[in-house]
Amino acid sequence: MPPDLNRSVLFPPVNWNISGTLNPDYQCGQANRVSPTAFPDSSGLDSDSLALASWQVVCNISRPKGASPKCCVSFSAFYNDSVVPCKTCACGCPARTSGPTCNATAATLLLPPEALLVPFDNRTAKALAWAEIKHYNVPSPLPCGDYCGVSINWHVLTNYNKGWSARVTLFNWREDQFADWFLAVRMDKASAGYEQMYSFNGTAMGDNTIFMQGRPGLNYLNGEVNGNNPDSDPRVPGKQQSVISFTKTKTPGIDIIAGDGYPSKVYFNGEECSMPDMIPANWAPRSGGIGLVTLLLLVLAVALVISEP
Repeated sequence: MPPDLNRSVLFPPVNWNISGTLNPDYQCGQANRVSPTAFPDSSGLDSDSLALASWQVVCNISRPKGASPKCCVSFSAFYNDSVVPCKTCACGCPARTSGPTCNATAATLLLPPEALLVPFDNRTAKALAWAEIKHYNVPSPLPCGDYCGVSINWHVLTNYNKGWSARVTLFNWREDQFADWFLAVRMDKASAGYEQMYSFNGTAMGDNTIFMQGRPGLNYLNGEVNGNNPDSDPRVPGKQQSVISFTKTKTPGIDIIAGDGYPSKVYFNGEECSMPDMIPANWAPRSGGIGLVTLLLLVLAVALVISEP
């Protein structure tokens, strides 16, 4: 094409860039000439044709200084009925010009599990009722939301003598969907015990990382939609969920409840997500029955009653 009429002197496009709805920023290098690429013949014949010329462009993930995450993580567990939600302003707090004021520095309020299924703007009543039941302190003004388009809940599901399991749930609070999404979690002390995933494809990789993606036909993370009654019901996020099982035979001494059962880093579509500052506390007796201290106090009380004249 004019002005490039010389087939031996070709100039590739420049200033390459990759952008997406949630993907991290990329820095792309210059195009480098490589061997011509082979591709199927356009006429349908069982043969390959060679491109006139081919170039290769390498793009690396980068994050500008001060950039906020675009996804966040919440923690929950079978032994605690409160959820540790995403951090306040986990993905940055937008400047408010109108509407109620919120506290951008206050710690987020612990939530009942069902509150994870509704948008942040619809959680206030549930969060305040839960704080009253649990006698939690409530700051004034209330903490701001996380402002993340995608959130991931990591739930420690079971813990027994020879193994344990977790449930990972992806929530999409955006209106657009993610096709061929992928997730990576770094388990510093538990990755060696990874066994299998039940609804996702999972692979144990190096650096204590487990890579997950949707199975064929189930690899779409749909966007947020209206509830059954748009006038009264909150909007419903797109959701994908799977249970993941681990064995303890390859990780002796692992303490799931103390923190070894929670990821230290989570990545969604290559973007590193904001992590909570705490894990669910183990306030209940691990045996599920009466605690040893409680039992001793009962025995002591009975002994004192019997010894009275």
